[in-house]
Amino acid sequence: MSKINIKPLADRVLIKPLPAETKTASGLFIPDSAQEKQHEGTVIAVGNGKKDEPLTVKVGDTVLYGKYSGSELKLEGSEYLIMREEDIMAII
Repeated sequence: MSKINIKPLADRVLIKPLPAETKTASGLFIPDSAQEKQHEGTVIAVGNGKKDEPLTVKVGDTVLYGKYSGSELKLEGSEYLIMREEDIMAII
C-alpha cells in the first residue's frame, strides 16, 4: 500500500472504507448491484485535534461511522472518506 500524502486538519480523520461483503453467511454470492456500502473503515490519517481536545482515534483503528458521514474522495485509484471525529460512532 502506498503512503497517502494527506494530513487532515483539526479534528478531521481520513478513512479507507472496508470492501463490501460479496458473500452471505450461508455462502450465497451477492451481485454488485445489491451490495451495500460498508459503514466500517480503517483510519489512515488524523489531524491534530481541536484546541484542548486531543483526538480519540489513531491511525490503524477500525471504526464504525454513520451512513451519510464524511466526504468521499478518490486518491491514487482508491476511495477514501474524510470526516470529523464526531461522525465516528465507535472503535471496533
